[in-house]
Amino acid sequence: MLDVYAFATPNSIKVPIALEELGLDYELHAVNIRKGEQKLPDFIALNPNAKVPVLVDNDLVLTESAAILVYLAEKAGKLLPASGEARARVFEQLFFHASGLSPAFGQAGFFQRLAAEPQPLAIERFSGEAKRTVAVLDAVLATRRFAAGDAFTIADIAHFGWLWRREFAGVGLEAAPNVARWYAEVEQRPAVRRAIARVEALVPVA
Repeated sequence: MLDVYAFATPNSIKVPIALEELGLDYELHAVNIRKGEQKLPDFIALNPNAKVPVLVDNDLVLTESAAILVYLAEKAGKLLPASGEARARVFEQLFFHASGLSPAFGQAGFFQRLAAEPQPLAIERFSGEAKRTVAVLDAVLATRRFAAGDAFTIADIAHFGWLWRREFAGVGLEAAPNVARWYAEVEQRPAVRRAIARVEALVPVA
């Protein structure tokens, strides 16, 4: 049994989606970041970086959603090609997400919604970058069914996390028809729907 520490966040959702797609048993543990539970000593012992998600597989404690996706895909032998160009394309998109789209969305959302004081330059910078990375992904998806080619992979799971929470970053898909088409298809996958339901159930009812 795998243990996943998570909340209803863009990065957390990636791990249950992968686990549902791979058919691996897991237990989901809520870490309510709205209450600062990620900063409590017990959680810091798991992840000194105080971030969700965290995966525990026996003696292995693994952080960083992209690393977890690779580990799970290799553990199950699915969602990541074994070699060659197909594998390289998955990592190309995974690294683009981790270095480009994900931080742009996160910073755009922070400066629009959470900053103590308005920061117009930061909002302009990161909102523009978030929209730019969506345009890059849209161009990729103009020639592919999925992010890395014809097959659904962990690259799609990575991108889906932040597109699922795109409203936080103030990003729409009106100007990105290929991303909109891809998102609609991924969202309807049974494993994705199960994962979303399980993660959303972690949020206490107000």
